[in-house]
Amino acid sequence: MSQSAQSFKTNYQKLQEIAQKLSYSDEIDIDELVPMVDEATRAYNLCKSRIEAVEKALNQRLETEPKNNEPTTDLV
Repeated sequence: MSQSAQSFKTNYQKLQEIAQKLSYSDEIDIDELVPMVDEATRAYNLCKSRIEAVEKALNQRLETEPKNNEPTTDLV
């Protein structure tokens, strides 16, 4: 697995952990809240950046792909 894919996976897991902690905790330690939000924001931005990079790469490949694979409308 590439480093960027691993980074995405790690950061996505971190987002899930923080969301679960916030969702299932009856009381959130106020002293932990700001660091948790900061960490979630960093993880979110890294994931978003990676998704945008992959989307851009896929779009470029789809735009440059030969049109030979398109279905024909001719009926024989």
